[in-house]
Amino acid sequence: MILVVGGAGFIGSHVVKELVEKHQVVVLDNLSTGHRDAVDGRAVFVEGDLGNIDDLVMVFRSYPIRAVMHFAANSLVGESVVDPLKYYQNNVASTLTLLRVMNRFKVRNFIFSSTAATYGIPDADLIDETTPTRPINPYGHSKLMVEQILSDFSKAYGLQYVVLRYFNAAGAHDSALIGESHDPETHLIPIVLQQLLGKREKISVFGADYNTEDGTCIRDYIHVTDLANAHILALEALMIGKKKAEVYNLGNGLGYSVKQVIETCEKVTDLKANVEITDRRPGDPARLVASSQKILNELGWRAERNLEKIISDAWKWHCEQRY
Repeated sequence: MILVVGGAGFIGSHVVKELVEKHQVVVLDNLSTGHRDAVDGRAVFVEGDLGNIDDLVMVFRSYPIRAVMHFAANSLVGESVVDPLKYYQNNVASTLTLLRVMNRFKVRNFIFSSTAATYGIPDADLIDETTPTRPINPYGHSKLMVEQILSDFSKAYGLQYVVLRYFNAAGAHDSALIGESHDPETHLIPIVLQQLLGKREKISVFGADYNTEDGTCIRDYIHVTDLANAHILALEALMIGKKKAEVYNLGNGLGYSVKQVIETCEKVTDLKANVEITDRRPGDPARLVASSQKILNELGWRAERNLEKIISDAWKWHCEQRY
């Protein structure tokens, strides 16, 4: 069986939905930010906490776990700055607890959902795996710490792992059964769609005077199903011994500006957004786009779904929102 920790969250639930087509799956989630209804019914669901060693031991004793996929992290940059304890406790200490139990039960295959926030504010137009990692907030630091731990565990205990770094997962499953639901919502695409549905008064664009084609920031967006497929490809490469210890970026290689995202939302929905241009946010770089050339070369993965598909699937889910 494959254990997916954080499998009731946005990315985790989409991975589970694809994973159950090929594997038996058990999900562990404390539902602090995830949704029970988002977990595919073909997976076993266990409500428990990543940081609770008794919960973890119970799962490893009860099920023949062959690999672990880890999505159970706190991921709000701003929150990490005001409450770093929460981020180091959950993202680092709790992950150590998981790795300790994996080592005890001799489970060696590990997929880690990391972040391109480990790069901080790079001076590269296209970020690849050789770009220096210089995180600028506790969230990015916590993820990079885990990456270092994985490297050390690989050398000492034979852990096999793949780290996947990416910026903005977006969209929804094309069935509209699961999608993106955060409280509070901080991601651009759902914020725009909520405004178009009348759930928000306006959309704030933080700066329109950047050195980009239309003056707004450019960011990397990938359809969540494309991300799910990358995680499964990486898992299968580990399980057949093709990979031992790898780091891959997942990017669309192009990037989309804030203005492009809003205009595409308007096109898909045939509605007009109420946009307010406000001051820049401190520390926002003009462009953050990742290259996925390495994973394309080695595992054959690329982002298949474009911005319009990302938004049309998200819109369908928002219109039929179930949780």
